[in-house]
Amino acid sequence: MTQQTWDEVGGLLPHDEFRAASEAIVANIEQVIEGKTATVRLALAVLLAEGHLLIEDVPGVGKTKLAKALARSIDCTVRRIQFTPDLLPSDVTGVSVYNQETHDFEFRPGAVFANLVVGDEINRASPKTQSALLECMEERQVTVDGVTYQLQTPFMVIATQNPIEMEGTYPLPEAQRDRFTARIAMGYPDSNAELAMLDGHGGTDPLNELRAVSDADIVRQLIATVRQVHVADAVKQYAIDLVTATREAPDLRLGASPRATLQLLRTARAVAALEGRDYVLPDDLQALAVPVLAHRIIPTADAQLARRTTDAIVSELVHRLPLPHDRQRNPYDTRPATGNGRAPYEPRRP
Repeated sequence: MTQQTWDEVGGLLPHDEFRAASEAIVANIEQVIEGKTATVRLALAVLLAEGHLLIEDVPGVGKTKLAKALARSIDCTVRRIQFTPDLLPSDVTGVSVYNQETHDFEFRPGAVFANLVVGDEINRASPKTQSALLECMEERQVTVDGVTYQLQTPFMVIATQNPIEMEGTYPLPEAQRDRFTARIAMGYPDSNAELAMLDGHGGTDPLNELRAVSDADIVRQLIATVRQVHVADAVKQYAIDLVTATREAPDLRLGASPRATLQLLRTARAVAALEGRDYVLPDDLQALAVPVLAHRIIPTADAQLARRTTDAIVSELVHRLPLPHDRQRNPYDTRPATGNGRAPYEPRRP
């Protein structure tokens, strides 16, 4: 069987099969990560949105465990990269090696030639090594010695980093951060979840016993189904308005890019599908604004002196921006809107 490249996906899944497959993955991950259902579902949504995930938090809260649990829940190729200052770009992308038998160079693939690539402590590698991920994360391909190699689907990079310990690290440049679809923080568990962790993780690590509940073919079908989730014109315009607000905010010297608009919409499609809907609501965009947009923007010097975080700035913009008219109406209601005359969603009919 030939490997499918990143732009080739499988057939669509019926609603019941989609729900069963996605819930099985979430439940499997929650055997390892207790009390973080929203975080787990967002990580799965990023995978189904064909994006990449940056997990940023303090040590010991389960960043790498979440990445590895998601990888092990899907029976596909997984590679882990421990980013260190001496890691070379060829360790990530691959290298051409001279074969004395054939008297020719042959390509030996690097760690990115897998369905899920787990990059631990990504900000510990040099900028030269970090840049090796730029092409594969955006274009799903790797170019070595003038030859381009396509990556297979699904393809996802899950990177972790510690935002507190800055010694010996290289902050991710804007171009690198912009390629991550979402940035999430694990946060500390509540007391009940931490008590369950002591009971479940006290003697053995449940990650060692985790078994795959899905495979690459099913994930490709999940992705194909997410691509068909409907987004009405009013919701698309609301996504544009959200991103435009970051470009015009006085507290920001760099707003979100057009890539951010596209990935915000793709992730909203995945979230809607996981919620059992075949259409996107403005509420989906509101819920995703911080994880999808906050890591792409840069505050001004005054905002930094005032200790205003990018998360707080994006949250304020979301609350300030008016929602599309008649957002609570049934998305399949095609009757003309009242008041200002704007159509509520203008969706397709099933």
